[in-house]
Amino acid sequence: MWMTPKRSKMEVDEALVFRPEWTQRYLVVEPPEGNGALCLVCRRLIVATRERDVRRHYEAEHEYYERYVADGERAALVERLRQGELPVASLTPEERAARAGLGLCRLLALKGRGWGEGDFVYQCMEVLLREVLPEHVSVLQGVDLSPDSARQRLLSIDRNLRSQLFNRARDFKAYSLALDDQAFVAYENYLLVFIRGVGAELEVQEDLLTIINLTHHFSVGALMSAILEALQTAGLSLQRMVGLTTTHTLRMIGENSGLVSYMREKAVSPNCWNVIHYSGFLHLELLSSYDVDVNQIINTISEWIVLIKTRGVRRPEFQTLLTESESEHGERVNGRCLNNWLRRGKTLKLIFSLRKEMEAFLVSVGATTVHFSDKQWLCDFGFLVDIMEHLRVLSEELRVSKVFAASAFDHICTFEVKLNLFQRHIEEKNLTDFPALKEVVDELKQQNKEDQKIFDPDRYQMVICRLQKEFERHFKDLRFIKKDLELFSNPFNFKPEYAPISVRVELTKLQANTNLWNEYRIKDLGQFYAGLSAESYPIIKGVACKVASLFDSNQICEKAFSYLTRNQHTLSQPLTDEHLQALFRVATTEMEPSWDDLVRERNESNP
Repeated sequence: MWMTPKRSKMEVDEALVFRPEWTQRYLVVEPPEGNGALCLVCRRLIVATRERDVRRHYEAEHEYYERYVADGERAALVERLRQGELPVASLTPEERAARAGLGLCRLLALKGRGWGEGDFVYQCMEVLLREVLPEHVSVLQGVDLSPDSARQRLLSIDRNLRSQLFNRARDFKAYSLALDDQAFVAYENYLLVFIRGVGAELEVQEDLLTIINLTHHFSVGALMSAILEALQTAGLSLQRMVGLTTTHTLRMIGENSGLVSYMREKAVSPNCWNVIHYSGFLHLELLSSYDVDVNQIINTISEWIVLIKTRGVRRPEFQTLLTESESEHGERVNGRCLNNWLRRGKTLKLIFSLRKEMEAFLVSVGATTVHFSDKQWLCDFGFLVDIMEHLRVLSEELRVSKVFAASAFDHICTFEVKLNLFQRHIEEKNLTDFPALKEVVDELKQQNKEDQKIFDPDRYQMVICRLQKEFERHFKDLRFIKKDLELFSNPFNFKPEYAPISVRVELTKLQANTNLWNEYRIKDLGQFYAGLSAESYPIIKGVACKVASLFDSNQICEKAFSYLTRNQHTLSQPLTDEHLQALFRVATTEMEPSWDDLVRERNESNP
């Protein structure tokens, strides 16, 4: 169930509490330690105790037991499972081997390992079994982890996950798309298309819809056709599309030739909602850094990092920095990934703290240190560190999933208020909110006591003003639906006279219903709207689906981006677009493959 923060700290989050009725419905019990749900069939612990997680595990792994429908049969089934009896025949050794091979291929994909490493895993298991359980070595005979088999099995898993997504998409009442064009694999650029759909019970599904090779779909028209084809394949029409979330690159938001303009034009119809667009939501730190990097500081620091990686690896003062770099994108790093890593507040803050050590290192290797004597450059560096740290905090807040789009918009509005405050403080030369800049200014004042003008406030006011305008432009559509967001998040306190005319009667009736008010107080908003009668409140229910379908976090895009940067060496190997899509889908989905269906498919293809 789609979740939101509670209005009172004293209220119990029901969606994270085990429910007794799940035992018969999903064949799970509450474990002794009280956390999660324990499956009676496979004895696996389901860590996240949300109903959708429990249900997905059941549907993916144990759908066979749906044949026990009657209450008496179901109760008897539960009792036998409690006693450790499986009422169905166990899997054959061949089927167990097939399941093991599929699971290992999925694990290799999740960890970003190459196709050829499956054979190495097989050899490791063979050595282990031969030494520890020699009588069970024969079980490996049916496990095929060869490169060709790993490729085919990954594609089978991808087809299975995509089929599950398409089945759920048929029930979407509304959906939104997130378009991320910042995925660079080897020398090619890809567009990742994510979908967020809402069902009748306000259950939210976020997943990868498709990937599009921008080398082969260079024009906006070609991109548009590829996206429409993917939507048609999933059985989705533009009439149900509510929102578009994009990066703020020209390809996406160009005034006359951007993809958003084309999508909106295509979606214009009497039966369509107006498509709500907000850019800058994805990769906020990465793309905003281009607006505030006033002195090409990132490029300079990038050159320093390359020197450290080649000539300063053994220096103890840089070990924290190198460890951070390798944990982010591995030992082998290309220029683009390094540049993206440096455009993060956390990284810049760490580098700023090492600036003295960096200067000493550059002197020792004979590199130029002219920047450390340039007071303008040093002030710009300190300012960039501070403003990127503020953007990092905002980005972290927007990365929290399962909250309302209204909550995300609140964070953005709060940050815009902060920017106004930053403007006034800079004008007054009050550097309370800019500790790095203050540190630089204090050092320069010690070195240049006669120089009264250490930094130029107007320079940084212009940068903050530019950032304000960018935020206003990127999120202007959310301001147009501010009343809808407020109505959805707080229906009982929303004044009917401020609501659209079409919803006033329903809203008045809703606010007068004591039973609904009590439900609203003790339930999450997702649960509350899921139980709201569509017959009695069709317009409010429609608004709920519309708002719930808007992307409320950039988590799934960050998950894909993180997978790409960590495994760039593996992904740079020759891969078809089909295999690349399968890798990204496995890395980002919350769905479990239906292993029984995959084994059955294998048996049918190899009778």
